[in-house]
Amino acid sequence: MQTLISITRRTVLFTALAVTFALAGPAGAEKILRVANFGEPESLDPHKVSGVWTHRVLRDIFMGLTTEGQGGETIAGAAESWTVSADGTVYTFKIRDHVWSDGKPVTADDFVYSFRRILLPETAAEYASLMYPMKNAEAINTGKAAAETLGARAIDARTLEVTLRAPTPYFLTQLTHYTAWPVPKHVVEKHGDAWNKPGTIVGNGPYLLEEWVPSTHVKLVRNPKFYDAGSVKIDRVVYYPGEDRVAGQKRFRAGEVEIATDFSSDQIDWLHKNLPKETRIAPYLGIYYYPINTTKAPFNDKRIRQAMSLAINREAITNKVLKSGEIPAYSFVPPGTPNYASGPSYMQWKGISYKERLAQANKLMSEAGYGPDNPLKFTLSYNTSENHKRIAIAVAAMWKQIGVQAELFNSEVKVHYDALKSGDFQVARAGWVADYPDPQNFLFLLESKSGSSLNYGRYDNNEFNSLMDKAGVTSDLDARAMLMAKAEAQAMEDQPVIPIYYYVSKNLVSQRIVGWVDNARDSHPVRFLDLK
Repeated sequence: MQTLISITRRTVLFTALAVTFALAGPAGAEKILRVANFGEPESLDPHKVSGVWTHRVLRDIFMGLTTEGQGGETIAGAAESWTVSADGTVYTFKIRDHVWSDGKPVTADDFVYSFRRILLPETAAEYASLMYPMKNAEAINTGKAAAETLGARAIDARTLEVTLRAPTPYFLTQLTHYTAWPVPKHVVEKHGDAWNKPGTIVGNGPYLLEEWVPSTHVKLVRNPKFYDAGSVKIDRVVYYPGEDRVAGQKRFRAGEVEIATDFSSDQIDWLHKNLPKETRIAPYLGIYYYPINTTKAPFNDKRIRQAMSLAINREAITNKVLKSGEIPAYSFVPPGTPNYASGPSYMQWKGISYKERLAQANKLMSEAGYGPDNPLKFTLSYNTSENHKRIAIAVAAMWKQIGVQAELFNSEVKVHYDALKSGDFQVARAGWVADYPDPQNFLFLLESKSGSSLNYGRYDNNEFNSLMDKAGVTSDLDARAMLMAKAEAQAMEDQPVIPIYYYVSKNLVSQRIVGWVDNARDSHPVRFLDLK
């Protein structure tokens, strides 16, 4: 037995070394980066997607007016420069002299077309509300104004003017998000919905789509027409969508991928001991939470939602279940979020003991008509992940203490989020990572905007909506922050969502990777990476 194990280890080592040398190769050999991405892209149309797993792929193909730098900072992208009016509402961008991957020039009109397209009601873009800072954007998206009234116009082929409804401190950073990326008008109009398929898709980013086999891989190849192609070191990128974190870790250990964008937290002790340099954990501007469907009885009763939140021992989840640096969450907006001097607004009971919280939760459940003799039964849904499952099991056990029986239901990530967006759930797992560092990018998830599918629990509170509307047109940053803090306090009282913990990013990164910089946005564009 000892000899057989020894031979097997040597074989695995020889194979891993052979793969390493084959990929690294002699000088000038092709460099291929392989990534365990843990999610299948819904589409490669920037106006019809969501999810960080899709964002990773799309940012290799497209580039907005501004883009993400090596450390997640906002840098010049398709716009080489810009000016801002004295009142902070008019931005004038000078479009960089660059082309689409088919050789056609990228123009200011491409951006005007793209901004209008994502806002058109028929596009049905679930992220369209991110464009609402632009003048008349909301009216266009809700069918109350024509697309031509949008505050965006091409002064000439390389000069774009954007007018906002009010000063927006995060606007330049927001433009790094895929909702603000250009799509090629000439290709979209020629091919319709099929424009973003292999063989027809055209982008202005550092890579081109080479092949997409659903549930298997997405392959990209370097774009020779990218404006900065000479500085792009990696020739090909392969994204694997499998959602099994343990399997992804095994592939990483076997040398089959150079990056795994997540790992199962129950492996943290082993990883720290055996792969300390490859295990990268960093602060991350995001929230892990449970939305509650407030339109379905009995969850339209605020007392039940409050009791369920009170009964969750967040410290036990972060310290005993996850053990990888996550922070217990008692607000929806993470602490340290920029432009939020007065926030976050924590739940009022944050400082009391867990024993006291359980007593309050049981009292609320009793008042609502539930208890040991009449337990509340419902389904808790989560998408495929060992971590999500372990958290759901722990939360379900905590809820049993207040007469709540949760049946767990698991589905793949696309199916899970489709159910959330359509409101087809009772209580579910969700997560949100900031598209731009501002409290509005979290709180807008709870606004009852027409057509928004990101307010999963269909929360609708007039006071909350009114405060957010006022904040949207308030230019004074301190006054704006106070309005949003009041809005968050209202939401934490109503508890349409249960914050559980603030994220940390968790990556496995091969020591062959050069140029990786840990950052709060967990942004690592491939164009800035290299392989030893």
